[in-house]
Order: sequence, then C-alpha cells, then structure tokens
Amino acid sequence: MHRDSGARGRLVPRWSARLALVSALAAVVVLLVFAGVKSIVLLGAGLAGLAVSAASLWWALTLRGTVRLLAFALAAVVPPAVLALYAWADLLWVVLVSLALWALGVSVGGAALSRDVEHAGPPEVRTAPPRRPFLIMNPRSGGGKVGTFHLRERAEALGADVLLLDTAHQQDVAALADKAVQDGADLLGVAGGDGTQALVAAVAARHGIPFLVIPAGTRNHFALDLGLDRGDPSTSLDALTDGVELRIDIGYIGERAFVNNASFGTYAAVVQSPAYRDDKVRTILRTLPDLLTHRRGPRLSVRAADTVIDGPQAVLVSNNPYRMDDLAGLGRREVLDSGALGVLGLNVDSARQAAELLSGRRAPGLTTLTAQEVVIDADGPEIEAGVDGEALTLPTPVRCTIRPRALRVRVPRHRPGVPRTRGPVDWRRLWKLAWS
Repeated sequence: MHRDSGARGRLVPRWSARLALVSALAAVVVLLVFAGVKSIVLLGAGLAGLAVSAASLWWALTLRGTVRLLAFALAAVVPPAVLALYAWADLLWVVLVSLALWALGVSVGGAALSRDVEHAGPPEVRTAPPRRPFLIMNPRSGGGKVGTFHLRERAEALGADVLLLDTAHQQDVAALADKAVQDGADLLGVAGGDGTQALVAAVAARHGIPFLVIPAGTRNHFALDLGLDRGDPSTSLDALTDGVELRIDIGYIGERAFVNNASFGTYAAVVQSPAYRDDKVRTILRTLPDLLTHRRGPRLSVRAADTVIDGPQAVLVSNNPYRMDDLAGLGRREVLDSGALGVLGLNVDSARQAAELLSGRRAPGLTTLTAQEVVIDADGPEIEAGVDGEALTLPTPVRCTIRPRALRVRVPRHRPGVPRTRGPVDWRRLWKLAWS
C-alpha cells in the first residue's frame, strides 16, 4: 500500500514536468511555424513596448505639466499599439496562444519542482496554554473588526484579560503591556495593526513570554507570514486553548522593534506629507519629481555587509527577506527565522534605468541582499522613515539590527498556513525530473 502511494507520488511530478516541457516547446513551435521570421519582429516589438512604457512612466513621475501628461499618454498608448500591430499582421492569435502555452509550462513546471518541497517555516512547539493572557484591542483598527467579530467577548470567554483602547486619547501600548506583565500576565496579544503589534511584541520579547497576533488591522502582513486566517481574526483566539509556539526573529531600528519592515527615502517622505491622508494621488504626483531626482530630501547612503548603496531613492529593510523571484510571492516572507534582515535598494536616475528594471533582480538599479546589520546615513541630521506603517523622523545614522529567534509567537495549531510561492522554473532540473 505504502509502496504504491510512493510510486504514485513520484509519477505525478514526473508527468507534470513532462507536460511543462511539452507546453514550453509547443509555445516556441507555434510562434515559429505560424509566424516564421516575423516571430523575431513580434518578440522585438513586445520587448520594445515594455521598455517604452517603463521609460514613459519614469518621465511621468519625474516631470510636471504638459510633458507629464504626454508621458502618461505614451505609457497608456504603447501596449494597445503593440497589440494592434500583432492584429494588423494577423498574428495576434499566434501571440496569445504562444503566451498561454508558455504560461501553462511555467505554472505546471513550478508546481512539479515544488511538489515534494515542504515549507521551511519555524518548528512548532507544543506548550501549555497561558494562565493569565492579556490582550490589547483597538476598536477602530481595520474598520472595526474588534466589534464585527466580537473579539473582546470571545477572548474573555476563554479567560483572557482584555483592554480596549480609548481611541479618543493617545495611549502608550508598550507601557500598558509592561504593566500587565508586572501584574502577572504570562502572554501578551494585540488585535490591531502591525505597528501596534510590533510595540507589544517588543515587550513580550524582552520579558521572554509568548505573543499572540490577532489580525484585526487593515493589511495584516505579519499575520499573513505567520499563516494566520486574516479573513476571520477570531480564529487566532484558538491559540489560547489549542496552540503551538514559533520562535521567530524580530527587527530593530535603534531601540524600536519592527515585525515587518522599515522604509526610507521616497515612500517614507511622501506618507509624511500632511496632505497625504486627504489626497494621496495628488500628493504623490506633486512630491515625487523632486524626491526621485534628488532635488528634495536628504541623499541616502546604505551600508550592509560588504555593500554600499550610494544615493538610492528608496530603501526597504525587512525582518527576514521578501520574495523577489516570483510575482505571486511579492510582499511575502517564506521564513521568519533566518536570522537576517532583507535589504532592497532602488537607485534609478534615468528613463533607461527605469526600463532596465524589467530585467528583475539583475537590473543595475536594484540591489537585493541580506545582512545582520544595516546602517542608513544621509547628508542631513535626520531622515524620514516608515516603520511597520508608522511615520517617524529619526536622527542619522539609523542602525537596523535583527535579534534571531527572540520572539515567541503563539499561534493556533490549525491555521491556513503561508500561501505557497514558487521561484523561477529551472528547466534543467525539470528535464532531469521528467526523465528520471
């Protein structure tokens, strides 16, 4: 019985690999048979269209007035123009069929290569339920999820002590969490956004007690990477009675903790504008030209490991690296216990460099690396930063570090899990798998 199951388990990836190879080959054959020499022209027109669109967007973001409008118009017109060229040559169906076959090959190939690879998350440890859990809840977070999902009532029914924040007054959630620990709390939790999660997580890490994440914020990126159910935050409360612990890393910018990331440069400067909340689009369009061309704001310098990034427009330092090799995985971290910060630096000074970003991680203006310490300096006494969505102004230089496995996170034993992402298809590996 087990032998048959194992044989079937090996056959599925093998035939998936064969299907992927056949689909990819068919994509090329369709293009060559029905387009012939024109296939080279088609490919060149498509790549040129992408490059022109990227360059046009750069002009639109860095220029003002009539030129900006013309750049936006060019970026919008080029893709339909390329499709019209394909249709005029009576080859649009060839391009669409070829792209569909190639997409099928990449999708099935990625599934074949990752089928037997288990997600490398932190190990789960069964521990006794907390005796005196203390939870802080923000009733306004996420549009009122605390009330919508009756989180306070459900938590109290499970024996938790719940503090509902007074949204009319500013409260120090870290001080509230510290006092709760002094009063005997053996678990701290937060129903709120990632910024509040980070502040209380730092207190839990300092005292060495578990931390509970209840995804009641707007985006809940931290909860996503922990594999929690963001659609129903009440399911996280199951961890109070039937939970496991994960040991994960926690990032620090100076002495302030962050669970997701800290951003510097263009984005951080834009969100600090007083007009940003009322009119995001107009504020971005008004401020980006000066920020992207270094006419406004400090010039940044980043030191990480043996690498120096000089003059980047944007820098993102994350608690463990984000996926960069898969569009479906962007914004996700596959691991939270690697012991390394992720660093992403963007340095684009021309339309040509903007077009080169289409080459992905190999683009000259894009720097991705990992390090245990990152120092962000500037030619001014302070820089603006966004730390887990919170806008801050910090004195330079800013030092980011990571404390490996310093945070004990208690999660439900049964949870959706982190969505599986796939890296680029390795066609050589796929060939070996297909005929193994």
